[in-house]
Amino acid sequence: MVVAVALGLWLPDERPGAPSAGAARAGDREPVPVGPAGKARPGERPGASQPGPRPTAAASAVGTVGPATPAAAAASANELGQVPVLMYHRIVAKPTLTLDRTIKEFREELVRLATGGYVPITAGEFVSGRINVPAGKHPVVLTFDDSTPEQFALDPQGRPKPDTAVGILQDVARQYPGFRPTATFYLNKELFGLAGQEAAGLRWLQQNGFELGNHTLTHKDLSQLSKKDVQKEIGDIEAKIVSLTGRNTTTLAYPFGSEPDKRSWAEKKDGSYSFQGVFLAGWKPSESPYAEDFDRLAIARVRSEGKIKENDCTRFCSTAWLEELEKNPATRYTSDGDPNTITFPRSEEDRLAKRLRGNGRIY
Repeated sequence: MVVAVALGLWLPDERPGAPSAGAARAGDREPVPVGPAGKARPGERPGASQPGPRPTAAASAVGTVGPATPAAAAASANELGQVPVLMYHRIVAKPTLTLDRTIKEFREELVRLATGGYVPITAGEFVSGRINVPAGKHPVVLTFDDSTPEQFALDPQGRPKPDTAVGILQDVARQYPGFRPTATFYLNKELFGLAGQEAAGLRWLQQNGFELGNHTLTHKDLSQLSKKDVQKEIGDIEAKIVSLTGRNTTTLAYPFGSEPDKRSWAEKKDGSYSFQGVFLAGWKPSESPYAEDFDRLAIARVRSEGKIKENDCTRFCSTAWLEELEKNPATRYTSDGDPNTITFPRSEEDRLAKRLRGNGRIY
């Protein structure tokens, strides 16, 4: 389950110099970042009403942390630690926009994850605590914003085009068994430019292990909109997705990472949408969904980028963070291999959400 954040690893929003809301480069659709993740607005309680993993009846009755298995301890399991949620946009041969990543860069980052012991899970699995990866491995959440053709397209035979994000991800998964080919796509109205094939395309993604998320209809800055307009932006794309797939989405990613005046406007609207988790444009790995301070309505993400100077990617983007986690392995989520228990070192016990103590295992 989730890795414990070990003591000693600094987080960008706890140190001076973290990028500000206006720090994005010209042309960015999704600046990095908008505000510190995990900070509640007035009157809101961080982490309230979290779905989380459901304790077993026995665990709920006991409510005490038990001993870890020898195998979990041997794997250095730490399921209260940090989980990288990586944020991608277009995957192209020649970048023309700030947030573009080249096909080569994307493939290399996936190979780095695969060889580094990471296993992709969906955003929905993450926020609901359904994290099931082998012992000693680390979950990673791959998210794609804006539903562009470079992310997903099918050839005349109905197969993913090889140079799209989906095609590359599937190819890397074939080369590295155990690296699960899954990701979450946050959709706008363009829907990958499928032009009349939207229903077939979205069904293909769902049937092949990919997840769909809500990114609003027209990618407006929700912080500038009224309650009515926020709910229309979210509700209109949700209705379109449901009409094409028969399913509601589980999570929302804010355009530009910008929260509306009240989180409740975006979290749910009766008869239209209800989200288990909401993602920012953030600049750090996420807390474990089993940690007491996990805020499901403000989940941090990490922009995929090399250690470049812009937006202080030398410290806050994917290459830098993956290096940081490799140097400090005790700070990242390492699975115990059992989706029904939450194993972590004894020093991290006070970080476990109280409602999950019966599922906790320490060593």
